Amino acid sequence: MQPQGQLPIRAFTIAYDGFSRVLASDVRIGEPVDPKQPPKQLPPLFKAIWDTGATASVITQKVIDQCSLKPTGMAVAHTAQGTTTTETFLVSILLPNTVGFSAVKVSRGVVRDWDVLIGMDIIGSGDFAVTNKDGKTVFSFRFPSTECIDFVKQSQYPTPVISAKVGRNAPCPCGSGKKYKHCCLAAKPS
Repeated sequence: MQPQGQLPIRAFTIAYDGFSRVLASDVRIGEPVDPKQPPKQLPPLFKAIWDTGATASVITQKVIDQCSLKPTGMAVAHTAQGTTTTETFLVSILLPNTVGFSAVKVSRGVVRDWDVLIGMDIIGSGDFAVTNKDGKTVFSFRFPSTECIDFVKQSQYPTPVISAKVGRNAPCPCGSGKKYKHCCLAAKPS
């Protein structure tokens, strides 16, 4: 049973056949809705790219036109092409498997080959994981966040795995501040 006032946990997972350099999903964008009231009809479906390097989410002119969205303000956007001023919109975002956000401030922008960019405003609100195993990429998202995922604590190897040759007198790559020979090298079995 879920404690009163706590949001229900929603999650989805997307698996790719082969290694993927792009994380993408379908997303529905519409006007803000009351999260306690299901929408009368589902908003339109768009293609979204997930970008941990983007501070906030972005929608394209195609989404604005198709959803008949009206601007709610202006914002300064910092992009790879420089800094610009752009319109902002308040929208509902429905991710796969009913993972939804009812009032998200997004900006208008250009997202090459995509309709929507999901940024850290959404990604940072939940748990986000990407794995690459057996030649497949899998990404999973859960909202709200339920735990701190720590791969080091889950690892069976407590000492760092050193991939590049480290000099004996160089600082230890584990970040201890000691020389490598007095830290992780000394801890290695002979």
